[in-house]
Amino acid sequence: MKVKQLSVFIENKAGRVSELTDVLGSAAVNIRGFSVSDTAEYGIVRLVVDDPDKGAKALADAGFTVKESDVVVVRLADVPGALAAALKAVSDAGVNIEYVYSLVSTYVVMNVADVDRALQLLQGAPVELVSLDDITV
Repeated sequence: MKVKQLSVFIENKAGRVSELTDVLGSAAVNIRGFSVSDTAEYGIVRLVVDDPDKGAKALADAGFTVKESDVVVVRLADVPGALAAALKAVSDAGVNIEYVYSLVSTYVVMNVADVDRALQLLQGAPVELVSLDDITV
């Protein structure tokens, strides 16, 4: 159950994240989760949306640079230690977790070096693997 993530490269200046989200809203693409990281001059906005193809096209048509990649999304039990257990299942096997961010509720996106291996490892962990259909309304 791979989920497509959009990574959008933007200038680190006021209004760019707002412009990006406006483009998606105008295209009727719903954001299910996002993360923003930045440097002095540039930023990366990572998004999981309900229609990645439509979202990527809308952003590219608006002049944004967009990269699509596969990520793993899991549903965690709403209990202490649930995130630690999921991360441990992957990292203890030597799969590097490059970043983690949350979606709606207790959904968490993990970008890992080996998505297929992480999916296999997480099948035995106390989490529910999630598809894009599971997180779209």
